This record gives sequence, structure tokens and C-alpha cells, in this order.
Amino acid sequence: MAFPIVNSIISWFLKKRIHQIELFLKYPSDVQQELLLKLTYTARKTVFGQTHHFDTIKNYNDFAKHVPIQKYESIEPLIERCRKGEQNLFWPTQIKWFAKSSGTTNAKSKFIPVSNEALEYCHMKAGKDMLCLFINNNEETQLFTGKGLKLGGSSDIHEDGNSYFGDLSAIITENLPFWADYSSAPSQEVSLMAEWETKMEAIIDETIYEDITSLVGVPSWMLVLLNRVLERTGKDNILEVWPNLEVYFHGGVNFNPYREQYKKLIPKKDFQYYETYNASEGFFAIQDRNGSKELLLMLDYGIFYEFIPMKNYKGENSTTIPLSEVKTDVNYALVITTNSGLWRYLIGDTVRFTSLEPYRIKITGRTKHYINVFGEELNIENVEDALKLACEKTAATITDYTVGPIFMKDKNSGGHEWIIEFNEKPESMSYFTELLDNALKSINSDYEAKRYNSMALAMPKIHVAKKDLFYDWLKKRDKLGGQHKVPRLSNSRAFVDELLNL
Repeated sequence: MAFPIVNSIISWFLKKRIHQIELFLKYPSDVQQELLLKLTYTARKTVFGQTHHFDTIKNYNDFAKHVPIQKYESIEPLIERCRKGEQNLFWPTQIKWFAKSSGTTNAKSKFIPVSNEALEYCHMKAGKDMLCLFINNNEETQLFTGKGLKLGGSSDIHEDGNSYFGDLSAIITENLPFWADYSSAPSQEVSLMAEWETKMEAIIDETIYEDITSLVGVPSWMLVLLNRVLERTGKDNILEVWPNLEVYFHGGVNFNPYREQYKKLIPKKDFQYYETYNASEGFFAIQDRNGSKELLLMLDYGIFYEFIPMKNYKGENSTTIPLSEVKTDVNYALVITTNSGLWRYLIGDTVRFTSLEPYRIKITGRTKHYINVFGEELNIENVEDALKLACEKTAATITDYTVGPIFMKDKNSGGHEWIIEFNEKPESMSYFTELLDNALKSINSDYEAKRYNSMALAMPKIHVAKKDLFYDWLKKRDKLGGQHKVPRLSNSRAFVDELLNL
């Protein structure tokens, strides 16, 4: 446990960063343009830089003209060469770390390059900023009188000849300074344990007698851990175990389905929830205000941003716009250029700007994870908002869910087939279904049009999943823990059929 004076010193040190954040808040376009030119200049002598004439790039238009938009498949050959030991291919400094994407499908794994610059000036810098913004908004915090409990992903680090690969959280843990163990739990040794369920028990053993003041992790897996802590200790809520708990930093999945369950587990009126937006490719945004549901886009992490309006989305053949041209309430696909050598990379996420001064966003989903079999254009944001409304009116809470299409057959309408695992089940499933359907109609006009007289879309079909169905499904696929997620929406029936068979 740290003394109050240590808490004050650490808080003062972290808050010094606020002045730098204020700089990109005041001059966002200048910061981004300067960053773009710095990235292209730095990589001008790499194989990729020479191929795409980086030495001639003077502005954003030059960059967009010379460098194509790319998906992983486009750059995979260079990444594979780098993994085998070749350097200076797409980034000039040595790259030996590769974050293996967890994904939600059986698709081939991706190996995302992670440079030393990205580790220091993006991922680790963001971790400090997350604390900085919280401290700046909560002057009386005693966060550093205790420890932060961090629940990372799969912690296997694999050596592959001249390189190493693993989950991003494992790479970060492997590169943390020695003193990090003093301020966080579990220990590095436990964090790097490979088998998820064994690690979960070891985390509980190490932390139930610690003074835990913050939590960090993906909501679905943190929920599993907290419930097991209560089972082990016999306590009624988490505050009886960790009375000084102040904040939960979460990301990875939408928090709305889990919010009510967390309120029951942590019954503290002034308890704070702070959302973050990060991925193997980079750390992008952080909630910067108490109680907000918007995320501040972080502009000085070595990441240059471009955007594709989803109404004009054509994958790698799309036309992008820079940050200076975005508008609020438009759904955009995110394109990034990073200090790990990802150039105009189509990450697959979609966002919507809620504010332009400063630039704040909400995550709306994935370019692939939506349902548009019948022209209904249903995205994650629509579904999460509708579920929230239905749950509020029926006092239901949800553990996990997935949705797939019911394809039209003969003269029968199509539809959406849902599998939902409830923590608290509604009294009437038919009423819940009706509420969900009506909420989707009110939120999405395309869905409403297709539902008219059930001509294209019939009423949603909902299956109530048995307890731990999704957990068992992920375990069967060796995808327990950390960044592994249940796929929410799909234009295919693959996930729905596989789960129904369980």
C-alpha cells in the first residue's frame, strides 16, 4: 500500500500531461498534419516508403494520392517477411513484437506489428493518460494509496524465430518496467500465466487481501472475475472486499448490457466508469469526463486518422476524408496510419462524432459486424440501444447475445434470430420481444420499413440461452479471457447455428 504522500506525488506527475493534451485540443488539424509528415519522413527509406514515394509527400493530398487504402491481406506479405527477420520494410526501427488478433471468427489470425515507438508513445502513454484524465476530474482521488487490478488477455508469448507474438496485453506486460508490480495487481508472474481458468483463481488468491482502488479490463470477463470473487469470499458485493474501489476503466465491448449488473456488484453512488477505445493496432480514444458516454480522440499517439462515410463505403476503393472534414452524427469507417508501419490501414471499426470542438466519438460497430441481409442496415449501436430500452422496461439484464439472419424461403419473410443469455430474465419473453422490435423500429428507419406488415422482416425470434452457453462456446474454441469477444451481429448464420447446436 502506498502512503498518501506517494498518491499526491504520482497524481501531480500524471496531471502535468494535461498541458500537452490541451495543445492538441486547441490545434487538432495542425497536430495531425505535422504528425503525418513526421511519419512519412521517418519511413521514407523503408521498402514501403520508397515504393510509395514518401520523399515526395508534402501534404495530405499527396499522401492519399500515393498510398492506397489497405486491409490486412494487402500488407500480410511484408508482415510475414518482417516476422522472419527482415527489417526496414514498412517501419525503420526494429520490429520484433507482433500482436496476434483474437478475433471472433475462425478466420486466419492477424499479426499486427508493434514497434517500440508504439509501445512507448501510444499504448503505455495512453495508460498514463487514462489515469491523468481521471485524476484531473477527481481531485480528491486516493487511487494510488492502493493498487489497480488489471485483467489482461491470453498471456502466452510465443517465440517464432526472429520475432515474438501474443496478445497485446501480454506484450505490454512483458515490456512493463520493474516498478509496475508495486502499483498493480496481479503480479507479472500471474498476469503471464497461460491457462485462463487457473489464472483467474490465481488472480483472486493474490488480490482479495489487497487494497484494490481501480479495475481495468473487458466488461464481460471482469464480470466473471468479480462474481468468482464474491463466491470465494462469501461477500454480498465487491465493496465488502475492496472498500476503497473508485473507478473501473473498461473497453473492448459495449458496456450498456453490463451496466446494471455492475451497479449491483459495486453499489456506490459516486463510483466512476471510464471507457477506453484501444486495439492491437493502437490506442485511439479515452473518456475524458465523469459520467460521459463520449470518448476524446487522442491525436498525439503517433496515429494519423482518416475517415470513410459508411454511405460511400467501398472497402479499399473508398474515398477518405481527414479529421478536419468530419461532421457530427455521420457513421464513418476508421482508417489509420501508425508509428508501427500500418499505412492507411482499414481497421474495420466504425465511429460517429458527437462533438468537433474537441473531437469526441462514439464507437458504432464494425464494418463487417452488422446485419444488412434485407436492406435493414442494423448496426451494433442500434441493437445495444434497443436492448437497453427493452431491459429497462422489463427489469432484465443480459450476460451475452448474438444475432443472425433468417433467410427468406419460398413465400416466407426473412427475420433476425437472437440467442440471449440473461442474468435476470424478463417475466414475459413475448413482451420483451415486442419491446425490442418496437425500439429497433424507432431507432432505425430502414429496419422499420422492412418490418412494415412483416413483408421483408418478420418479428424477431429470440432463444433464451442456458446459463454459461457463451462461456462454454468460447472455451470450446479456446477463446477464454481478455480480448476475446462474442460476435454480436452477422450476415451469416454460422454463429447462431453453432450455438443452437450446443
